[in-house]
Amino acid sequence: MRAVESPTAGAIATFAGTVRDHHLGKQVAFLEYEGYESMARSELMDVIEEAAGRWSISGAAAHHRLGRLEIGDISIGLAVASAHRAPAFEALRYVIDELKVRVPVWKRETGPDGTHWIEGPELVPTRPEPAD
Repeated sequence: MRAVESPTAGAIATFAGTVRDHHLGKQVAFLEYEGYESMARSELMDVIEEAAGRWSISGAAAHHRLGRLEIGDISIGLAVASAHRAPAFEALRYVIDELKVRVPVWKRETGPDGTHWIEGPELVPTRPEPAD
């Protein structure tokens, strides 16, 4: 929120994506995120610029964590500022929706049923991890 605060902003809309303990009816123990960081930053900036072109916003910021995250951890935080709430909410929704489709960050779930990469709504099984 601090990154987008300004005297002209009458609204700051925020979103925090948290790690939940289930997905598609399967139990989840933890998540791991990987990303192509330089490309992710560039694509995220493009998404934010598009939002600024479509709605009257005064600022937007996003941070997506990488690595292992436990249940309840925040995986992504977004904030969008605007003079009024409607453009802030609309731009925020656009940014999170586009980010999930375009930004090269990949999620792997681990639970009692094994480890799976997540591609959209589908589980993609991975090879078993070698025992230590």
